[in-house]
Amino acid sequence: MLTGKQKRFLRGEAHHLDPIFQIGKGGVNENLIGQLNEVLEKRELIKVSILQNNEDDKEELAEEVARRVYGDLVQLIGSTIILYKPSKNHKKIDLPR
Repeated sequence: MLTGKQKRFLRGEAHHLDPIFQIGKGGVNENLIGQLNEVLEKRELIKVSILQNNEDDKEELAEEVARRVYGDLVQLIGSTIILYKPSKNHKKIDLPR
């Protein structure tokens, strides 16, 4: 689990990022989770956009995605999910303690 200080740090780091995935009408599937895991391994911190045509509850959707990639939900702001997962081989982000 991330501390408040770590979440604030990660929100700052994510500020300049653009969403690289979109969750639409189809919702979350295994293919999406696999792709998210690959990108999280390389980048550690990403944004995911929830499209207008997705009718799921945004908070539940964000928590489900974070749980299924075994990552941390940094923030859900509007329709944008910020996810963090420490990389095993491409460690870039040093979290404050």
